[in-house]
Amino acid sequence: MRNIRGLLQKYRRLLSLAGTALAAVLILWTVNSPAIVGASATERQLPVYCVQRDDKKLAISFDAAWGNEDTQTLIDILNLYGVRSTFFVVGDWAEKYPESVRALHDAGHEVMSHSAHHAHFSMMSAAEIAADLREANRRISACTGVEPTLFRCPYGEYDDHVIQTVRSLGMTAIQWSVDSLDWKGISADEICERVLGRVEPGSIVLFHNAAEHTPEALPRILSELQKQGYTIVPVSELLLEGNTRIDHAGRQLPAASA
Repeated sequence: MRNIRGLLQKYRRLLSLAGTALAAVLILWTVNSPAIVGASATERQLPVYCVQRDDKKLAISFDAAWGNEDTQTLIDILNLYGVRSTFFVVGDWAEKYPESVRALHDAGHEVMSHSAHHAHFSMMSAAEIAADLREANRRISACTGVEPTLFRCPYGEYDDHVIQTVRSLGMTAIQWSVDSLDWKGISADEICERVLGRVEPGSIVLFHNAAEHTPEALPRILSELQKQGYTIVPVSELLLEGNTRIDHAGRQLPAASA
């Protein structure tokens, strides 16, 4: 009898362990299921990192927040290659260098918002973000006569409430898919290698207007991209028109795409 009871206890313990293992497997499957992951991803609020395009178009963008030594040089280089770009400028920068903002606009480049003061938006309330964006737009449009429609988050930082607030003002948040890392002071050769090795149709490339080696690297990059058949356009011209969506990787594509 004791042997039978012992066997029954062992059997119950085995069943309990098996049940626990099965539950763990089910939990892992549920969490990692593509359907579940996809549903979670679609709920996230994302900026546009890149664009799904069938043609060989990409955008080159510059962030302007502090220095101004090379802005006119960049304008001259872009003009030499017949390229129009997008400059995301901070409102404080626009107020300090209004002549450069006007020069960018007059040369055919887009001048868009990079915030009023380059603050950490994820630490701000929706009301504070909205006030900052309106102030930046006012300062930029005072120089260009054009209200910015695109916005790049300072430091590239964002969360759902940041993107929702940007959209509530009728603006589109723009990130990047190719970081030149020019802000790290890397050499022109390294900048060229990074950019040319990573671009593809629909890419948005990040540069800075005051990075040390960008003026040296930019002509080589523009020349090579044009040799490869790329058309370089401002960000607003890279974006798709009509009904679109942003996938889990931040790629803008037609809403009807699977």
